[in-house]
Amino acid sequence: MTRLCLALVLALTTAPALATTQEDVLSARLRTGWQMEGGRHMAALDLSMAPGWKTYWRSPGDAGIPPAFDWSGSRNVRSVRIHWPAPSVFELNGMQTIGYHKQLILPLEVTPIDPAQPVSLAVKVDLGVCDKICLPATFALQSDLTAPGAPDPGITAALANRAATAGEAGVTHVGCTIDPIADGLRLTARLRLPDPGVPEVVAFETADPEVWVAEATTTRQGHDLVAVTELVPPQGAPFALDRSGVTVTILAAGKAVEISGCPAP
Repeated sequence: MTRLCLALVLALTTAPALATTQEDVLSARLRTGWQMEGGRHMAALDLSMAPGWKTYWRSPGDAGIPPAFDWSGSRNVRSVRIHWPAPSVFELNGMQTIGYHKQLILPLEVTPIDPAQPVSLAVKVDLGVCDKICLPATFALQSDLTAPGAPDPGITAALANRAATAGEAGVTHVGCTIDPIADGLRLTARLRLPDPGVPEVVAFETADPEVWVAEATTTRQGHDLVAVTELVPPQGAPFALDRSGVTVTILAAGKAVEISGCPAP
């Protein structure tokens, strides 16, 4: 059993579910939003959780459950781009997870096949919600996205809380070294950006979702943030990493910075 699978099993079996059900702790709806330039539409998935409960970011950490989205039931939809608001970092029993509590408004940028025709957005979502126990949750939503729609302050606020780009955050240098280890690779990223003066958490993602990514250790060395992680593929051996497919996200003080690519120094 891989470390990721073991973490998910532990998350789902922390305690018996007793009488707690999905309906007790989670409600979901689609916000239909407004039509954008070129016929694209900005909508959102709106999740509300009971006090103390949380759900997870796209890269949830060792004990988190990553969300999965199926848009195949939609009509006249070419693509859906998710705009993730900056998540929070949670620490429990020595494990770090990344996600959201109370409410998550997740903006969805919908590109239609034919902007002149009606758009119906349908999604099936599988995710995890956790408090003292964890529950796997599944729900399906559908809504017609009519033009021109109307401004939605909730969606606008979520969009404003997206991760800053490297340029917006003042990142002036990114360099990554890769070293083989027994079951994969050790990745060390040196990032030059302003020090926020509070602890920083760095999350790494690769283009291959099957690669297990360890919780990163971070230190400040002068103007540089240095983050180290380990990458373990299913075959448990060193492998060729697509540097362009690496995403580095820095979380600090409720804000996020997202860096695409991890070039050699």
